[in-house]
Amino acid sequence: MTKILLVEDSKFLRMATERALARAGYVMRTAADGLEAIELTRQEQPDVILLDMMLPKKSGPDVLKALKKDPTTQTIPVVAFTGLSEKNAKRLQEDGACAYLEKSALCLDKGCETLLNALGEILRELGLETPGLAKSQGAR
Repeated sequence: MTKILLVEDSKFLRMATERALARAGYVMRTAADGLEAIELTRQEQPDVILLDMMLPKKSGPDVLKALKKDPTTQTIPVVAFTGLSEKNAKRLQEDGACAYLEKSALCLDKGCETLLNALGEILRELGLETPGLAKSQGAR
């Protein structure tokens, strides 16, 4: 099963997103700030990280750079999961993010289906398992 570390400082968004991804079949861990994200990444070695950019203690871009400089974490794919506009996507990808998900484009206030679909597409491109989506696609 794909293990995801969700790094999000908004308690509501973190809990709602974690719940939706866990229900879809992903193994979830969460962090509420940048320092916790780095520590958990080193300890847990997730398959992928969903990283908010506006974080307390250490910003998302700084977390991304730190993870990509550390030999124990540099190969872990990081998806920028942010409210920042897409004009920041190129810079974040240059810093090591493998993909970019803009929160406002995901319509999270209307449910998590758009997030699940977008994340599933990214994970398939990375060659990672998408358990929840594979089940729903197989039922068609």
